[in-house]
Amino acid sequence: MPTPSFSRAKWSIAALFCFLGFQYGTWVSRLPALKTRLDLGTGEVGLLLMACGAGAAAAFPLVAVLMRRLGSRTLSLASALALIVVLAALSVVPNYPLALLAVCADGVAVGCLNVAMNAQGATLESSYDRTAVSQLHATFSAGLLTAALLTSGVTSLTQSVPAHFGVAGAVLLLLPVCARRGLLPDAPAPTTAGEKRRTRRRALPLGLTLLMGCAMAFGTITEGAMNDWSTLYLKDGVKASPTVAPLGIAVVSATMLLARACADRWRDRWGDGPVVRAGSALAAVGLGLALLTGGVPMTLLGFACVGLGAAAITPCVYVAAAERGSDALSLVAAMGTTGLLAGPALIGLVATAGGLTLGMAVVVASALAVTVTATWIPWNVRPSPEPRVSPLPAMTDGDREGSAA
Repeated sequence: MPTPSFSRAKWSIAALFCFLGFQYGTWVSRLPALKTRLDLGTGEVGLLLMACGAGAAAAFPLVAVLMRRLGSRTLSLASALALIVVLAALSVVPNYPLALLAVCADGVAVGCLNVAMNAQGATLESSYDRTAVSQLHATFSAGLLTAALLTSGVTSLTQSVPAHFGVAGAVLLLLPVCARRGLLPDAPAPTTAGEKRRTRRRALPLGLTLLMGCAMAFGTITEGAMNDWSTLYLKDGVKASPTVAPLGIAVVSATMLLARACADRWRDRWGDGPVVRAGSALAAVGLGLALLTGGVPMTLLGFACVGLGAAAITPCVYVAAAERGSDALSLVAAMGTTGLLAGPALIGLVATAGGLTLGMAVVVASALAVTVTATWIPWNVRPSPEPRVSPLPAMTDGDREGSAA
């Protein structure tokens, strides 16, 4: 198979990121319909969501094995197909236990696709020596948005979940089919003694891999908490009106999408480490000042700082882990999922004991923890582009004679 161009490979891998956002956004947007059809309580819906994250986190040993045996290209296509099957199953599950089983299977497939597509993104950057992963993560957000728009359009015509998921499944199937030929092969396994020594030198000690995992976990807490708690904090913490309160998620989402579209240029200019440290510090300081001063405008500004600052954390950590091998990437991704699961619950416990402002202070602490851990992570340094020197014009015979004189 011929090697695809950078643009072809980038758009093919972006299709995987868009796929994951679209698939997740599709079934989560119909939770109210699933709740009604299965006659679920609020706690059971929460357990359903937790089952998805638990499946993704528990899949770590399986993902590591599959990455070694299948490679990121094959695993990404296989897990995408599995997610389409799971979506079809969710549209017809007759009872709650089967729904839990389907959502747990969804989480396992999400864990596989998450690791495989980020490995593809890291391979893209290393193969072509160009940054792209932040823009790839932006297409995940675009997939979420597209899923929400499709849900709105389909439900205006019919309330049927099977009909909606059937349309969504057809759209989802197109993405890996179109992406298949542009995905990149994994680097061949080392064969010579010299290659094996270089691979061992590149691999990180477990302690440093765990440090990357901590940065990922704190980053997902910072990013995910805004989706779970921003509206409630605006409503109950700063007494925003019901019309203004939902703007918290909108501000974070819009600024994060904008920052991810620009973050690869920042990475080229300053490097991954400085971007992560500066971004997490911006998120911590901006949100911290908002919590201290209060008021709707300052709170929205603080939320914007979180969106801008946290945008590049997970893409950069994924790249750093992927460059150390599939095992490191799988472990770091699992720790990130754990942070995404544990973060909202931890904030809820703190808020129950000391109020919402103290609960949101957990997000500030998480962002600061990213700043600290990012200091010790061995980021790859990209060489600065050499300055372009204009060639000197060729000397004529007259020039030579004048120079000799």
